[in-house]
Amino acid sequence: MSDTPFGFGLPPEEPDDGDEGKKKDQQSGGGQGPANPFGFGPSGAGGPGADNPLAAMFGSLNPTDLGAAFQQLGQMLSYEGGPVNWDMAKQIARQTVSQGTADGVKDASVGPAERTAVQEAVRLADLWLDDATSLPSGANTAVAWSRAEWVEATLPAWKELVDPVAERVGGAMGEILPEEMQAMAGPLIGMMRSMGGAMFGSQIGQAVGVLAGEVVGSTDIGLPLGPIGKAALLPLNVEAFGKDLGVPKDEVRLYLALREAAHQRLFAHVPWLRAHLFGAVEGYARGIKVDTTKLEDVVGQFDPQNPEELQQALQQGMFQPEDTPAQKAALARLETALALVEGWVDAVVHAAAKPRLSSADALRETLRRRRATGGPAEQTFATLIGLELRPRRLRDASRLWASLTDARGVDGRDALWSHPDMLPTASDLDDPDGFVHREQIDFSELDKMLGEAAGGKPDLKKGDDAPDTGKGEDGEDKGDAE
Repeated sequence: MSDTPFGFGLPPEEPDDGDEGKKKDQQSGGGQGPANPFGFGPSGAGGPGADNPLAAMFGSLNPTDLGAAFQQLGQMLSYEGGPVNWDMAKQIARQTVSQGTADGVKDASVGPAERTAVQEAVRLADLWLDDATSLPSGANTAVAWSRAEWVEATLPAWKELVDPVAERVGGAMGEILPEEMQAMAGPLIGMMRSMGGAMFGSQIGQAVGVLAGEVVGSTDIGLPLGPIGKAALLPLNVEAFGKDLGVPKDEVRLYLALREAAHQRLFAHVPWLRAHLFGAVEGYARGIKVDTTKLEDVVGQFDPQNPEELQQALQQGMFQPEDTPAQKAALARLETALALVEGWVDAVVHAAAKPRLSSADALRETLRRRRATGGPAEQTFATLIGLELRPRRLRDASRLWASLTDARGVDGRDALWSHPDMLPTASDLDDPDGFVHREQIDFSELDKMLGEAAGGKPDLKKGDDAPDTGKGEDGEDKGDAE
C-alpha cells in the first residue's frame, strides 16, 4: 500500500536556475510524470509554473499579472458546488491533453478510416469471443476516441470514484473548529472548502489528462469508465502501444479490441459487478481519516495570497487509511474483485486469440509487464486510494479461470459470475487448484433453508430429479440463491 495514499506525492521542487532548470529537468526525465498521475507533473508547456496551475497564478507575479491572477482566485473561492470542482478538473484535463505526451505526440481527431478500422476490429473480436465465453456481446456500438473524447466520456465515472474521498476532506474542514466558533468562522470554512474543491479539481484533472495519453480503451484500469455498451479504442494510443513490438498494427488493434470487448461482456451481463466495484471504492474511502492537526495548522496559517499552502498540505500526506478490520476488508474486497475481472479477461482473450493470432503470447506478456512495471491502473489506484494491483494476483486469477475452464467448461466457469458469493476469494487465489477441484456447492439444501425461513415447509416428496420451476411453495421467486 502506498505510504501516502491520498497525499499525491511530494510537492515539486523549484530548480535553482529558474525556467532553464525546468527545461533541463524535463529533458532528463525529472519531476513528476505518469508515475504520479495525481501530482502536478511536467506539462510540456515550458513556461513559468506550467507544471502547477497555482504556480502559474502566483509563482512569478508582476504588476500586469495581478488582475488576472486575482480574478482566477476569485473564481476558485466563489465555487459553491460539490467536494470537487469538476469544471476545473475538466478544463485542466483538456489542457493537459492538448499539451501532448512526454514523447511529443499531440492529440488528434480520429479520421473515418480509423473509426472504420476500430469498428471492424471490435466486430471480429466479438465473433472470436463467442467461442471463448458464454456471456453474449456487451457492446452495442464500437467507437474510436481521441484523447480529449476519452476525457469527456470518462469524467462521470471519475466523479463517482473521487467524490466520496473528497467529501471526507470537506467534512473535516467543518469539524476542526469548536461548534460555537463555526458560525463566526463560516466565511473562512466556506473559503477553505472552495479551495479544497479547486485543489482536488486541479489534481484530478491533471491525473485524467495524463491517463488519456496512456490508455488504449475505456476499461484499462479494470473499471467501466465509459458509457455502458460502448466498446472504445484510442487509435493514437493503440499505435503508440504497438510501436516497438514488431507486431503488425492490425494484430495489435485486434488484440486490444478483444480485451475491450471482453470487459464489455462482463460488465453488461454481470449486473451487480459495477456497483460491487464502485461500492468497494466508496467503502474504502469511508475509512479514510483526515489528519486534523495538519488541517488546523493550514487553516490557522492560511494566506489568501499564497494558496499553494493548501496544495502542499494535500501533498504531504494529510489523508491516511484507518487500520481497522473494516478498512482491511474493503481493501481486500476491491483488490480481489479487480484481480478476478482482469484475470477473467486475460484468460478469455488468450483462449480466443491463441489459435488465431501468432502474436497472442507476445501481446499477452507485454500487457502483463505493463501492469508489473506500473501501468495506468496501478499508478492511478495507488495514488487515489492506496491500492496497488499486484501482478501476482492477476496471474493467479488468470490461472484460476483457465483451470476452471478445463475442469468445468466455459459455462461452468462463467456461471460463477451469477452471484458475488460464488466468486473465488483472496484465499482461493492463493490456492487456485484447491478452489477448482473443490466439490461444487449443492444449492438444493440452501433452497430448503430459505423456504423454511420464509415460513414454508420443505417438500419431502420432491426428489432430486423433480423439475425446479424457480418458484417456492407460495409461488414467489426464490431469489438469487442460485
